[in-house]
Amino acid sequence: MFVSVPRSIALLACIACLPAVADEQHYNQISLRAEASSEVAQDRMHVTLFTESQHEDPAQLAAQTTRTMNKALQRARQAKEVEVSQGSRSSYPVYEEKGQQITAWRERAELRLESGDFAALSKLTGELMQDLKMGSMYFSVSDSIRQQNEDALLKDAVTAFRARAQLATEALGGNDYKIVSLNLTSAGNFQPEMMRSVSMKSMDAMPTPDVEAGTRQISINADGVIEVQMP
Repeated sequence: MFVSVPRSIALLACIACLPAVADEQHYNQISLRAEASSEVAQDRMHVTLFTESQHEDPAQLAAQTTRTMNKALQRARQAKEVEVSQGSRSSYPVYEEKGQQITAWRERAELRLESGDFAALSKLTGELMQDLKMGSMYFSVSDSIRQQNEDALLKDAVTAFRARAQLATEALGGNDYKIVSLNLTSAGNFQPEMMRSVSMKSMDAMPTPDVEAGTRQISINADGVIEVQMP
C-alpha cells in the first residue's frame, strides 16, 4: 500500500539526514605588519612650461598660441637628452563684469619636459622661459631604479615579518607558528612637490641654476596573519 508523504516533511527528513558540518574555527591568529625601507636618489627631473594669453578674436588667439608652442617644440626637440611632449591645451571666454557678454578669449597650452640629465634640462628650461612660463618642476625616481630597490627590499620585509612573528609567538608562550597569509606591497610618497607658477623673463641674464633632486623613501610593507601553535 502506497502512503503519500507531504513534500515539506520529506524535505525536512532529507535535511536531517545530512551530516552536520561544523564551521572551521581559527584560534590564536594574529595580524602583523613589518616594513623595510631605503632612501633612493631621485634620478628624473620633470618640468612643465606653458603659454597663456588673451585676445578678442579667438582665431587670432589660437594662431598666436600655436606659433609660440611650435617655436618651443622646435627648440626642445633639439635637446636629445630630453623627452618632450605636449600637455593640455584649452581656451575659455572672458565675460564683462555683469557676466552676460563675452569680451575676449583666453587660451593656455602646456609643454612637458623630462630627463635624467638635469644640466641639459635646466639649460633648456632657461632658454624656453624667454617665451614660456614655468608651471611646475619636480623630481622622481625612475621605474627601473624603483623596481631594483623594491626587489632588494622584498627579502628584508619578509625577514622582518618572520622576526616579528617569532616575537609574538614567544610572547604568547607558543611553541611555533605558521603563516596563514602574507601580502607584500610597495609604498612610498611619490606625489611631486610642485613649484608655483613663475615668470623668469627678468632673469634672462642669469646663469642656469644648479638643481638638487634630493632623495625619496621607497618601502615594502609585509602585512599578514600568523597562527600560533600552543603547547
